[in-house]
Amino acid sequence: MTGVAAISVIAYMLGELVKVTRLDNKWIPVICGLSGGMMGAAGMYLMPEFPAGDMVTAVAVGIVSGLAATGANQIAKQIK
Repeated sequence: MTGVAAISVIAYMLGELVKVTRLDNKWIPVICGLSGGMMGAAGMYLMPEFPAGDMVTAVAVGIVSGLAATGANQIAKQIK
């Protein structure tokens, strides 16, 4: 499960990087989801403990993990 958490953290950092560019913030969830999906696909091959046995599941786990980064950011904003 640490691989899934790592995807969320990396996707969160990518979202923060997008914030400092001229790219519109509306693209942050898309970027986090797509990058998460790519990391999930890579994780299936690179991490023996990755919780997926096939490519579709690995990409889905990655997308959900990437989008969780966006959700975590929004929860923090809403609490403030």
